[in-house]
Amino acid sequence: MGPMTVPLHWHPARFDDLGTDRLYDLLRLRSEVFVVEQDCAYLDIDGKDRHPDAVHLLGIADDGTLAAYLRILPPGLGHGIAAFAEPSIGRVVTAPAWRGRGLGDPLLREGIAETLRKWPGTAIRLGAQAHLQAYYARNGFEPASNAYLEDGIPHVEMLRPADSGGSR
Repeated sequence: MGPMTVPLHWHPARFDDLGTDRLYDLLRLRSEVFVVEQDCAYLDIDGKDRHPDAVHLLGIADDGTLAAYLRILPPGLGHGIAAFAEPSIGRVVTAPAWRGRGLGDPLLREGIAETLRKWPGTAIRLGAQAHLQAYYARNGFEPASNAYLEDGIPHVEMLRPADSGGSR
């Protein structure tokens, strides 16, 4: 028996619409996981959060807790060391207290749907931690580069082709 999926309320927001409490919550979650838990000293606040076309997708539980999050960036940016020609998804994270509840796939599917609402019919690229390739592949992403190190962690670029239906 797999994990029970917890329904979340999905809230896409621009930076200016987040409000200070939600901004604090998402920056704290990103720092907790990507900097502290993964023991990776890097500048998470990279200046891209404020881009006018950036979308912050928040998965909010019934009690108001931020349980899951990802960031969508427009073509020409990219989340890590590379700029991507396609819109990209990054900073994909489930809060530690909410792991094991089946939130990963719904989070990514909602992120894909939000990306396609903003940029219809486009391919989507991301820089995946190499050990998460199967997770992204379940949702229509295919490896698109050799492995590379980013902030000391093996990554691989993955592309979801424009005509990809992914898994639903």
